[in-house]
Amino acid sequence: MYSHCEILFPHSKVSGLKKLKGEQWQELIDHVATLPETHIDSLAFSHMMIKICDCLNCDLGSYKAALGCAACSQRTINALRDNDKQLLRRYEKSRKEIYLHLNRIGAGEETASA
Repeated sequence: MYSHCEILFPHSKVSGLKKLKGEQWQELIDHVATLPETHIDSLAFSHMMIKICDCLNCDLGSYKAALGCAACSQRTINALRDNDKQLLRRYEKSRKEIYLHLNRIGAGEETASA
């Protein structure tokens, strides 16, 4: 039924969001789109989009899934009333959460191996 369906916002769809908001948003998109998907900034951006798009409640039978991640994320960003500054705050919050999580994992691995 679906040729290729993602469940969580994929890094490959970042660049498709560029023209949806202002200059600061476009700069963020340019930055994140050039990074590998495992970079902390890419992870933070995907984390933010997963929360904004409510990806955790998406399932293969839903209308959103039928649209695909590109269309869903574009529609979501277009519908958001957040300006660039608010979106960048969301991004920074996600970045802090990812950073803290990765540090906890790293600390746990170091403790386990000692």
